[in-house]
Amino acid sequence: MESEIQHLEEKLAHFVTLFHRLRAENNELRQSVASKSDEVKRLSEKLDHAKIRLETLLVQIPEVEGESS
Repeated sequence: MESEIQHLEEKLAHFVTLFHRLRAENNELRQSVASKSDEVKRLSEKLDHAKIRLETLLVQIPEVEGESS
């Protein structure tokens, strides 16, 4: 009986350690996802600005007469 209790205590200690490790890893992953989401948003805004600049430049390019499209 005593050895069974000791075995259960060891298992419980192992699970508690695992729980804490997984919780820390989960927090790190959440922070990483938030960081990547911010980066995606920033790059998307940058891409939108580049698209607007390109569209503005394309409007300014004169069309050549006789050019077939």
